[in-house]
Amino acid sequence: MSGATFVALFVAALAIWFIVRVVEVLLLVFIAALCAVYLSAITDLLERRFGVRRWIGLASAVVATVAAVVGIGALLVPPVIDQTQALISGLPQTLTKIQNVLAAWARQYPVLFPTELANPASGLVGGLIDAAAGFLRGSILPYATAGGKLFIESASVVVMALYLARQPQLYRDGVLSLLPPKYRPLGARVLDDAGATLRAWVVAQLLAMMILAALTALGLWTLDVPYWLAFGIFAGLVAVVPFFGTLVSTLLPALFVIESGDWIRVVAVILLGVAVHVAEANLVVPRIMQHRVSLPPVLTIASVLIMGTLIGVAGLVVAVPVLAVTTVFVRHVVQGALYGDAGSLEPAVLRSTERRLGADRREPGVKPVRTKTSA
Repeated sequence: MSGATFVALFVAALAIWFIVRVVEVLLLVFIAALCAVYLSAITDLLERRFGVRRWIGLASAVVATVAAVVGIGALLVPPVIDQTQALISGLPQTLTKIQNVLAAWARQYPVLFPTELANPASGLVGGLIDAAAGFLRGSILPYATAGGKLFIESASVVVMALYLARQPQLYRDGVLSLLPPKYRPLGARVLDDAGATLRAWVVAQLLAMMILAALTALGLWTLDVPYWLAFGIFAGLVAVVPFFGTLVSTLLPALFVIESGDWIRVVAVILLGVAVHVAEANLVVPRIMQHRVSLPPVLTIASVLIMGTLIGVAGLVVAVPVLAVTTVFVRHVVQGALYGDAGSLEPAVLRSTERRLGADRREPGVKPVRTKTSA
């Protein structure tokens, strides 16, 4: 092994060790970047439409966001807390009823009779709920008991997000200045594509969460499902976790309907969850958003599993944007710079939603990402 190879391996190992040691800090920086992308989207809109100065637009975005959160919280938090408390207090009796109904149903079929599902005392349903609650407790409890550390980290995220949203060009130029001059156009393409991708994901995700929460709550209320508002808010919150959030938010309300023994209503609740998610993904959001983030489903599920295992609940939240940024890097650097793929100039994961609605025109924002110097 030559000396240069040894040095390269040593530097690579040192870099990996450093990243592992500061992964929590990197996570905070990434969350701050996502918040900055959201604030910048509103700020840029105010700058374009009304010609206000950037600091005024940023201040307006912060004030509007805080006002919206406080207003929605004042309207929804009290009834959600009441429904959640009622759900928790009645959970043992509800689980017993569900277990009895499932046991009575399973005993009607010889193939299910020897299983635990046919035994009303097996505690199968309660075990599943306890396992899910244990995962949440193990993931969230460290954050809830962090105290001063949680406050410092939260404040750091807010401050970093404000600075990034206030002067995005400063930090973009700073990152590019670390690259050799011949690679700066490539770095600019990566940053531009990653920024546009994150912006599309953040805006679409917020819209999806609100739409899913509203439609799910309305549908569950129509079907007379208990705790309909709590389940609706839950469906909106877990929408940030692809596939798994959809699965849980669809099956959980149906589980609490099983105790009634009305299997038609159980199926109706499941079909409602499927219909709401399909309508949100294929009809509502595409008509509002000009771009969508398109990622392979298998990679998306794998990224959720990997990030959840490595980081916990926070990893579930950032799994998709991390995968999107990684895909952008691979597309431009590996496929484009290393392999010479001419298609690397196209956006890596951004796609126009107009084609999904039957149009064949492309909005200027989805043309190949160019640097400012090459425009």
